Amino acid sequence: MQCSATEVSAVKNNLTELLQASYDKILSLFEERDLLRTISKHMENNLTELRAQLTAMTEKSDWPSKCYISLYTNCLMMKTNLIFSISFFYTEDRCCPAGWKMFGRTCYLLSVDSGSWDKGRQDCRDRGADLVVIDSREEQVFLSDLAPVDTWSWIGLTDKEVEGTWKWIDGSSLTTSYWDANQPDNGGGDPNCGEEDCAHIQTGKKITKNWNDLSCDASLRWICEKMA
Repeated sequence: MQCSATEVSAVKNNLTELLQASYDKILSLFEERDLLRTISKHMENNLTELRAQLTAMTEKSDWPSKCYISLYTNCLMMKTNLIFSISFFYTEDRCCPAGWKMFGRTCYLLSVDSGSWDKGRQDCRDRGADLVVIDSREEQVFLSDLAPVDTWSWIGLTDKEVEGTWKWIDGSSLTTSYWDANQPDNGGGDPNCGEEDCAHIQTGKKITKNWNDLSCDASLRWICEKMA
């Protein structure tokens, strides 16, 4: 089977976007790591200087002032520890469970089984995760290449509560979307389709237009997401 020039071009463009997004994400993580390391170093130096100053002040102060200085010192140490904790979070080695794929600091799993949207979400929860919430273009590009071509997978987006008001499962409103042309259409008025209140992503289509709404009872695979 031969692909048309248009299909080859589309695949090439999708791969280029995926590679660029991956490169940008990696570069961003390295920049964040270096920034946090610099902040931590500055905080450590400042704390050393402040300790010396506070020690000198304590020797010349009465008890109330000493109490205040002690509280102030503890506050500074708490802030410093927070910076160190954040820095450690970004720099320590992390990994995903077997079968999961890492992107950024997040692990993703494309299910082997198929089922309803609710079944997919329950499976994700049983794994300590949840259906994926797509909150960046980079993540959208990554997910668009996660599964084989023409795979339909549930994502954590629904308008079950209010028809036409799409929300992510974490409660956040949908701001940036990647709906296919003329979607979502809630079945287009076809009684055989019923209500289409759950969203899925379809691989092999244009990265910026590969979402569709479907009946939540339809049997699809699903994508789980959790922090590494």
